[in-house]
Parts: sequence; structure tokens; C-alpha cells
Amino acid sequence: MSHGGLRIAFLGTAEFAVPALRLLARGPSEIAAVFTRPDRPAGRGRRPRPSPVKLAAQELGLSLFQPEGVSAGEGLEALRGTSPDLIFVAAFGEIVTEEVLSVPRLGAMNLHASLLPRHRGAAPIQRALMAGETETGITVQWMVVQLDAGDIILQRRAAIGPEEDFGALHDRLAALGAEAAVESVDLVRAGTAPRMPQLHEEATYAPSIRREELVMDWERPAAALVNLIRALSPRPGARTSRAGELLKVLAAREDGKAVAGGGLPGVVMEVTSEGFWVAAGDGRLRVERVQPAGRNVMAAGDYVKGYRFQRGERLGG
Repeated sequence: MSHGGLRIAFLGTAEFAVPALRLLARGPSEIAAVFTRPDRPAGRGRRPRPSPVKLAAQELGLSLFQPEGVSAGEGLEALRGTSPDLIFVAAFGEIVTEEVLSVPRLGAMNLHASLLPRHRGAAPIQRALMAGETETGITVQWMVVQLDAGDIILQRRAAIGPEEDFGALHDRLAALGAEAAVESVDLVRAGTAPRMPQLHEEATYAPSIRREELVMDWERPAAALVNLIRALSPRPGARTSRAGELLKVLAAREDGKAVAGGGLPGVVMEVTSEGFWVAAGDGRLRVERVQPAGRNVMAAGDYVKGYRFQRGERLGG
């Protein structure tokens, strides 16, 4: 560690945290240890899968801990044992306690993918897209026990592209967040990190996406369905059904044409070699990319050719 650097305990799990870890690991501060969630069963074989942060920490040669939690027991003891000046949290997956926040000499900070106090909670990127918002950003905040309610150190704004989906926006915000992470740690190191209180009365919340929210309701307006598809693409995917089989819709756009004869929501109005059009609650949707059950993602035009898709079929329940 070069002179003047801090000892940082980094707490992260998901892909969103990886760019911040990589950039912070370059110094001048030292990543004393990385804490991430235990490997979880995933995929068809249900084999234990390491978190993206674990893989990055191993690649970087960093000290690694995978306790069930850091708020008590062995996890808390391990955290105390690293004697951190600062705790940095990004997409960790555990709401930490006062005991955790009292460990570091200089406090704990968190990287969050929204312009707080807007979209506090677990799914800020998806909720911004679902709402059809045109701007979001990232916030680095001092952590308090109340979720995402700490004083702000810095924020960076980002416009949301009209066709941008979760995958693209996530990666862009993760990169923006990594730069903000380094800048924030530098401010703490210099003793000049601000504490700007949030306007709590303006807070909105972004809870985890519920299973039932993944299902497309074709009676909703076309614009709302496009926003849902963007928010859930490429994963976990907005879903409908065709002849009882799951069909994920991963890209679509609103078609301004009125639906002739008041087509029933979910009815396929048009089929061409480029894809297919489905009636929504108002207007219609041009579907561009899908994933049938057990198959790879494919262009809607290829799906039409391979699956004998016909005009007049009805999707969904």
C-alpha cells in the first residue's frame, strides 16, 4: 500500500460491484479483504456457483471471505479482524447492522444505482426502466441502518436511451459507479468527503421484482409493455405463453398503428419474415427478439420461420 492509502473491506456480490472492486484494487488504498455471499446452487445442474465478485477477487489475488452474513457471528468477527479504515459496499445482498457500521474507523459507504432519494431498495435499475424514466444515475452514500437513507457523498447523472435495456444500462451504471467509488474513497482519504442529507420526504422505493411481475399482461398499453420488456432484458426476461409453452420476449418496440377491428389483447396481428406484431391494450407491439422454453435467444423472424407462427394466434393466458 502506498503512503496515505486506506485499508478497505469491500462487501459485494453481484456483477454490478465488479468494476468498482477492480478500480479500487489499483490503489492507492488497499483492499484488506473482500466479503461476498456463499456460492449458491444455480443452473440446470444446481451446482454451487461463485458470485461474480468472488471470481474477480480470486483473479486479483485478494483475501476473500464468504460468511453466511457479516452482521453477527463468524462473519462479523472476520470483518473486525481485517481492521478496516473504511467499508465499501456494492450490491452485497445483505442489510447490515449497527455492529457492522461501527467496525471501520472512518465509516461505511455504499454505491447505489439511482439518484437517491429516488428508487431506494433492491431493484433501482429495473424500476426506473419500468417507469419509462429518461434519466437515472448513481449515488455514493454514507451508510446508516435505514435502507439507502444515508448522507450523500457524490452523485453522477446518466440519461437513459429510449431503447436501452437492463443489461446495457446496468453495465453503463456499473462503470460510472466504479469511477465514483474511487473518487469517493479519495475524498475520504483527503478528509473532504461531504455529508449531504437526503430529502427523505422525496424518497421513492424500488423493491425486488416479484415473480408475478415477469408475466406480460397484454391488456396493458403497448408503451408499458415495452418498458417492462426493457427492464427485464436480457434477464430474467418478460414472459408470456404460446400454446401453453413459456415464451420470453426480450426486445420489442411500440408500433403506432391503431389495431384494426379492436383486436383482442395478445392476438397476433401480423407475421412477416422480420417478426410479428401483437395487439396490446392500446396500439400494438412489434416483437423483435424472443427465447422459447429450453432454447437460445433468437430474432423474432427466425422464431416465426422455425415455429410455424400464424396470424390470429393469441399469446398469454
